[in-house]
Amino acid sequence: MTRCDDGGVSAPPEPPPRAVFRVSPLVVLVAPAFAICATPVAFAAPFLWLIYLVPIGIVVWTLRVRTVADPDSLAVRRIVGGRRVPWNEITSVRLGRARTPAAARVSAVLSDGSELPLPAVHVRDLPRLSAVSGGRLPDPSTSG
Repeated sequence: MTRCDDGGVSAPPEPPPRAVFRVSPLVVLVAPAFAICATPVAFAAPFLWLIYLVPIGIVVWTLRVRTVADPDSLAVRRIVGGRRVPWNEITSVRLGRARTPAAARVSAVLSDGSELPLPAVHVRDLPRLSAVSGGRLPDPSTSG
């Protein structure tokens, strides 16, 4: 409980209702650039026009892949399918290996010992993920 300026007492702040972690939509701009650059190759021989499937895949991947966290569960959406896991099944978070710590991939460790990769979630997003979880995941920025 915190005191207000008018002398009253206010309730503690509510956790954010939902957090969506997704790939930057600017990645979609790579698709038309790739299509323009691939045009000479696409007409060079039969069936090389299939190279145009790459930009379509880039757009689909960018728009589809995401991680959604709400106070009840964590949902991972992939290109095909997805998975929703309640917070009580998540025991911890594991950081993968990377050249720089900020680029480390984040995975949720489940109670059965398996790992669930969290697409588009990076180390810098862990305080926000902790806030949405309602404290079920510790905030690494406050631990000392």
